[in-house]
Parts: sequence; structure tokens; C-alpha cells
Amino acid sequence: MSQDNKKVTVETTGHVWDDDLQELNNPLPRWWIWGFYITFAFALVYWLFYPAWPIGNTYTKGIPGLNTITYVATKVDGTQETKTTHWNMRAKLMAEMNALRTEQKPYFDKVASKSFDEVSKDAELMQFVNSAGKTLFSDNCAACHQAGGQGKIKFAPNLTDDYWQYGGSYENIQTTITAGRHGVMPAFKAILNDQELSQVGSYVLSLSGEPNDPAAAKLGDAIFHGNKGGCYVCHGADAKGNIAMGSANLTDKIWLWPDVLGAKTPQDKLNEIKTLVYGGMDKGVMPVWGTRLTTEQIKLLTVYVHDSLGGGK
Repeated sequence: MSQDNKKVTVETTGHVWDDDLQELNNPLPRWWIWGFYITFAFALVYWLFYPAWPIGNTYTKGIPGLNTITYVATKVDGTQETKTTHWNMRAKLMAEMNALRTEQKPYFDKVASKSFDEVSKDAELMQFVNSAGKTLFSDNCAACHQAGGQGKIKFAPNLTDDYWQYGGSYENIQTTITAGRHGVMPAFKAILNDQELSQVGSYVLSLSGEPNDPAAAKLGDAIFHGNKGGCYVCHGADAKGNIAMGSANLTDKIWLWPDVLGAKTPQDKLNEIKTLVYGGMDKGVMPVWGTRLTTEQIKLLTVYVHDSLGGGK
């Protein structure tokens, strides 16, 4: 009898309908059954020991005393306090972060005790500055200034170029981070008509060598330095800006609020300038970080921005 003619016997439950309709019995593999039992038992144990089920506005806390976590939290003012809470991923993260801060504290103390120049010249400290500073920058600054500090036109300044609107010395950068900045430019829509806006715009473009109408630029020069426009009061008679006020240098090719370099045609470039002069600007806000970061963190971040990103002037 050939193999093909052999009948395969299949286990049934014993239930038969219409003489030949049977209910087959195909049980799950034993390993699968035991795997299910084990995972079910694990879930029960987990629910008992750890926070698990939501109940109204709260949740089950697990067995008290068996799933707590204790860590030392560092406040902004540098003081520390011990906290004990039930185990959760956020508490675990905080414990790990504070353990890392404890390990890093000797280095932060060294940065705090040395001058900016001394930190910059210390190779070992600069390794720490580049490592910790990159993390601090990523967590607190990259959202606006981008991951590499290159900034974004009409949103946040580039920290990798040679121009610093409020000054690029260590002290200037530290002040900017600690106290924040709020740049403001008044609107000239009620002072200058469209033709005069075009003339001022042409003059501003001429200052940085951008395409412009020379005749209009000459008239714009008079408005810029005259009483009607008075632009020189903030931007200076040489149009190179004022660090104390944060007014922009108009003689270089670095633009933040009007996207002159990104404009495709000379008319588009002119329109970028006109739009800004017409409506003014009240959005150059740098948040205050003095209440969010410790003085040691701000000092380290200052050195990182100055030395590792742009090298301020």
C-alpha cells in the first residue's frame, strides 16, 4: 500500500452531525499554552508591584514600599533636595539625570571657578564643555537656533557666523542667555509713503552691495540720515548697528528678519526690506534662561556657544 493511500487520522471531539459532519480537535501546541500562562502570571505580578491601571483621576500605585525610587534633585539655585516617589519611567529618568549631574559636578565646579579664558585654554575642561554643552544646547537652544546653531531666517539668529547682534564676547553671550533679549524695530507705515519706503529700501540694499536703484538709494540716504526717517539713531551714521541696542549692522551680508539673500529678484529683495520697515518688528525675543539653568550651566553653555559654535567677537 503506497504512502499516498494511507489515511491520516485526525482527532475529533466526538460530536457528529448528519452522519459524516464531525468537529475536529486541533489543540494549541503545549509550548504556546505554557507561554500564555507565564505571560499572564507575569502581568498579574507586574500589576501588583508597579503602577498600572488608571482609576478616575489617579492610578494604582502598586505595593507600597516595593516600588519606590529615591533621588537627589538639583534646583536652579544650586541647592539639592532628596525626593522619594513611586517608581515610574519619569522618576527613573530623573534619578539617572541627577546621578549624572553628581558625576559631572566636579567639572561644573571647575568651570565655575575659572575665568572664561582659563576654561578655553584647558584641554580637559574643553572636552567636558563640548560634551555637556552639546547636550545643554540640544535640550534648551536647538529648538530655535537649530541643532548646529545655524539659526533660521525670520526666526532665530545664526550662532556660527562672525556677526553677533548683541555682541559676541563671553560676557555678552552670558548676559544674553541669562537675561534674554527682546529686539524691537518701530513701524514706519505712518511716517513714510510707498515711494519713500522704496527709496530707503534701495539705500539699505546699497549698503551691502545688493542690486538697487542708485537714484532711489541717494534719496533714501537722505531719509535714513534725516529727521523724517531717523534710522541712523539706532543703526548708526555708518549703518553698522549698535551692540548696546541690538540694532542690526546693515553693511554686511548677514540678514535675519528680511530674507534678502533668499529673494530671487531685485524687486523681491526690495520688498523684503520695505515690508520690515513698513510694519516694524517686535518678534526678536530670546527667552530668559537665568531662571531655568544654573549659573554653572549658563557659564558652560556660554563657552560652548563662543568657542565651539561661532567664536564671538
